[in-house]
This record gives sequence, structure tokens and C-alpha cells, in this order.
Amino acid sequence: MSELSTSITLSGGAVIPRYGYGTFRIDDAEVAAAVTAALDTGYRLIDTAVGYQNEVGVGRAIGAAGLGREEIFLTSKVWDHGYDEVRRNLDESLERLGTDYLDLYLLHWPRPDVDKYVESWRALVDARSEGLIRSAGVSNFTIEHLARVEAETGAAPEVNQVELHPYFSQPELRAYHEEHGVVTESWGPLGLRAEGLFEEPAVQAVAKAQGRTPAQVVLRWNLQRGNVVIPKSVTPARIAENWEVLDFALTDDELASIDALDTGVRQGGDPLTVH
Repeated sequence: MSELSTSITLSGGAVIPRYGYGTFRIDDAEVAAAVTAALDTGYRLIDTAVGYQNEVGVGRAIGAAGLGREEIFLTSKVWDHGYDEVRRNLDESLERLGTDYLDLYLLHWPRPDVDKYVESWRALVDARSEGLIRSAGVSNFTIEHLARVEAETGAAPEVNQVELHPYFSQPELRAYHEEHGVVTESWGPLGLRAEGLFEEPAVQAVAKAQGRTPAQVVLRWNLQRGNVVIPKSVTPARIAENWEVLDFALTDDELASIDALDTGVRQGGDPLTVH
């Protein structure tokens, strides 16, 4: 294996795998089989959300995996805002997932039009102190949102899960994260329109030089840029292919050639307008 840490210790002390499996847009009927394939392949970070409506299936797969609960780093996210709403959603997620605790719980979007993300964040901090969640974080927060919750509560999120891929690599946000002890987790690590990314000459050239697929190159780029990644697929062969990114390394020049693809343009939702 190349010199790359396969886990990161979060500011609260929990250890998160660098490489996980995402379940966005996998319905409850098929998610159990997909999560089972991921766990069989070796993934130990599983990411879901209330909004995905598949927590029951995810929990079923984890319960049947034959692994100790402590061997799996389980993440979910809450959509509703407000202190009491977040606590109620957490209790319901734990029940659907069939577990006593989450390893990481995230506010799914800041939803600034609602303007309750600070009190919602306090609910996560309290749940962490009570042991219902091991780590507390956010998703799709901008620097402004992160700065406000830390200023008003004294607690910085441990993780910010954001859209991040070569077309939208968010260098300023990543620098802020590093300064404030926030781990960057990439959703959509292959881009939301991956076909165009995979055809980029820079990606093609690196894939040819490394003897890897374009997807493997892009995932490796994410890892070497310090991100936690959670690629998603329902195809067992692709799940396995995505896993095989730990035994090679991109050169500095190869990393720079992929960095140069950044357009600064989001492909997904805007944190300032999603509500």
C-alpha cells in the first residue's frame, strides 16, 4: 500500500475511515444488498440520511453483516431544523437503523432561510455529550455558516460533508477546514456528471500512465488531497473497482494536472438556496 493514512482521528476522538460507501438515491428495497456488497468488499464507513429514506435497509444490512457494531462507522444526516426536531429525528434514525448510537450525525443542509442551524447544531453537540452520537458534523456548510456556529456555540463541527470533485475542488473551504480542525468529506467525489470528467485529457493521461480507470484516478486524487470520500454504486463490480485505490499513488505533477480542472462551479445544490 502506498503511504496514505486510511483513517483520520476527528477532533472529538473518534476515528473515521478515509474511504466509505454512500447510499444517496438507493431506495430502501435495494440498499441492503448494496451495503452488504460494500461491507463484503471491505468498506467500513457507511453513509445514509433521513432524506434518503433508506435507513431501514441500511440497518438491516449492518445487522446481518456478522461484524461487530464497533467495526462499522455509521453516518446519518438530519434534514429538519430546530433543537427539538433534531433530537426527535435522531431518535427515529436510531430506531430505523437498529442501533444505540451513530458514529457521526450531520446537519444535512444549513437552510439559512429557516435560520435555525445554530440551535440545530446545539442539539447535535448535546447528543454527542450524551453518547447518542460519537461525532457531530455538518454537510454543505459554507465558511460563513461554519464560522457562525463556532462563534455562537464555541464548538466547531468535526466534519463538513460537501460537494467536492476535480471540477469543484473548494480550495478555500478546505483551507478553512484545516485551520479549524474540520475534516473535509467529499460527496459526489466523481462529479455529478462523471462522464465528462472521465473524458478529460488530464484524467485520461493519468489513468493510462497508472494503468487505472478514470474513476480510480479521481478517487485517488480526492484521497491525496486529504478528503474522506464516499463513492456510491449499486453494482458489485463497480463497488469493488472503486475500492481498489489504496495501492497506487499519483505524482505531484499528476495531482496538479487534475487540480487544474477546477471550474469553481457547483454541479449540485447551492447551500445558500437549498431549503
